Amino acid sequence: MTMQNFNQIYTEYYKKSFLFVKSYVHDDIIAEDIVSESLIKLWEKLKESPLDNIKSFLFTILRNATLDHLKHQEVKQKALKDIHKNLNDELQLRLSVLESYDPTDMFSSEIQEIFQKTLKSLPPKTRQVLEMSRFDFKSNKEIAEELDISVKGVEYHISIALKELRKSLSDYLPILFFL
Repeated sequence: MTMQNFNQIYTEYYKKSFLFVKSYVHDDIIAEDIVSESLIKLWEKLKESPLDNIKSFLFTILRNATLDHLKHQEVKQKALKDIHKNLNDELQLRLSVLESYDPTDMFSSEIQEIFQKTLKSLPPKTRQVLEMSRFDFKSNKEIAEELDISVKGVEYHISIALKELRKSLSDYLPILFFL
C-alpha cells in the first residue's frame, strides 16, 4: 500500500466518515480525531493484507471508535452526576442545619444560670426592685410607692443591679447585642 493509495482513500472517505462520526459525538475536533485514527488503522490493515470491502471495514472501525468515545463520555457524565449529587446532598445538609440553628439556644441556659446567680447575690431590696421593674413591668413611681422609697432610690437600686449584671455577663454582652 503506497502513500498515494492512502491519499486516495483519505480523499474518498474522509468527509463521509467525518459527518458520520460528528452526527454522534457533536464535536468537530473529536470527530476529526476519531476519523483520523480510524483512517490510520484502515491504512495499517491494508498494508498487512488487501480488503474486499474497504468502506464496510472503515465504518466498522469508525463505529467502534465512536462507541468507545460515547461510552467513555457516559462514564464521565455518570461520575460527574454522582459528584454533583454528593455535593448537592452535602449543601442541603449544611443548609438545613444552619436554618434550624438558633443562636439564642446556644447560650440561653448558660446566660440564664449566670443571671439567676447574680440576682441571688444582690442585696434583697435591690433584687426586689429589679424584679418589680423587669419582671412585673412596674414603673419606677409604682415601685417607689409600693416599697415606700423615693423614685431616686428605685433608680439607684436598678442601676446597682444592672451594673452587677453587666459585670457578670460581660463575656456575653457582644453576643446579646448581636442577637
